Amino acid sequence: MNILVVGAGFAGSICARELVEAGHKALVVDRRDHIAGNAYDVKDEHGILIHQYGPHIFHTNSERIFNYLSKYTEWHYYEHRVRGVVNGKQYPFPINRDTLNQLYDLDLTEEQAAEFFEKVREPKEKVQTSEDVVLNSVGRDLYEKFFLNYTKKQWGLDPSQLKAGVAARIPTRTNSDDRYFTDTYQAMPLHGYTAMFENLLNHPNIQIKTSTEFKDVLTTENQFDHIVYTGPIDAFYDYKFGHLPYRSLRFEREHLKNVEQYQSVGTINYPNDFDFTRITEFKHLTGQKHSSTSIVREYPTAVGDPYYPIPRDENEKLFKQYQALANVEENVTFVGRLAEYRYYNMDQVVGAALNAVDKILGK
Repeated sequence: MNILVVGAGFAGSICARELVEAGHKALVVDRRDHIAGNAYDVKDEHGILIHQYGPHIFHTNSERIFNYLSKYTEWHYYEHRVRGVVNGKQYPFPINRDTLNQLYDLDLTEEQAAEFFEKVREPKEKVQTSEDVVLNSVGRDLYEKFFLNYTKKQWGLDPSQLKAGVAARIPTRTNSDDRYFTDTYQAMPLHGYTAMFENLLNHPNIQIKTSTEFKDVLTTENQFDHIVYTGPIDAFYDYKFGHLPYRSLRFEREHLKNVEQYQSVGTINYPNDFDFTRITEFKHLTGQKHSSTSIVREYPTAVGDPYYPIPRDENEKLFKQYQALANVEENVTFVGRLAEYRYYNMDQVVGAALNAVDKILGK
C-alpha cells in the first residue's frame, strides 16, 4: 500500500515505521518545519538542549512500550520532581506527608498523614468535577493553596467546570515519595527526542515532507491507499460542526549566563502568583552538563497551536459528531491526542499508534 501519514509526532512516526516494516510505503507530512511534533527538542543558541514546546518527561508502566522505543534510543534515567510555591515557600508536589509537615509545622507519621487527609477531606457522594476530586481527597485548604488558581490559569476555567479526570491524574501520598511519577520506567531519550524520531523515521520506504499541508499533497497525481491522520479531527472535516476547544501555551524562554543551576528541581509550579503556571529548567531533565542554564515559563492561552483538549461534557458531545464521521471512513485512521480529542500521555500515544497499526494491517 501507498500510505499518507499526516503528522510527524509520536502517533504518525510510529504508524509510519510499523507500516513500512510490514512492507508498505509511507509519505509523512507535517505542517511544521521539523519532525517530532510537540516532543521536538533542539539546542538553543547557547548550546542547551531545550524542549521547544514545553517539558516532555517520558514515563510508563508498560514494558512493551519502553522496549519498543528502546529500539530507537538509549536512555538517560531521570525521575521528575516538582515543587509548588505557596506564600513564597516551596513544597513537595504532588502533596505528600512532607508537604503537610512543612506547610502546617507538623511531624506526622504515614499513618497520621492518612488520618489528616481523612479529617480534612470533604466527602462527595458523586465525584463529577475536578473540584470534587480534590475536595474529596485533600479538603478545602490544600485545594485553594495548590489547585484552584493553577487550574484557573491552566484551563481558563474553574475546577468545578472541568471533568474529574483532569485532577484525578495527580495523586495524594501519605509517604515522603516526592517523585512526580511513580511509573516503573522513567527516562529521557539520551540524545534527545528529535534524535529518537530521526531513528524512527530512518527507513528507505519512508519519505518526509515538512512545512507541508496535507491537503496540498492530496492531488490527482498522488494516489494513497490509506491515510493515517494525527491532526485535529475538526480540521480534517473543515470544522463542519464548529471548532473543538483546545488550550494552548505561550513560552517565554530565558538563558542565564554563568548560572549552573537556577532551581532545585526540574519544574516549579506557581499556582497563586504570576500569569505563568510553572518554570522548567531543562538541564535537570536531560542531565546535560553546562556552565549556564536555560529555563522556560509557560503561559496558558486560548489561542495558538492546539495542545490540550478541554475535558468538558459539551466538548465531548461535539467531538462525538466528528467521531461518527470518522467511524465510517474506510481508508482513514484517526490516531493521537488531536485526532481522538484525548488527553494522552506520550506512552499512551505510543500504545494507541501500535494498536492503530494492528487494525490497519488486520484490514
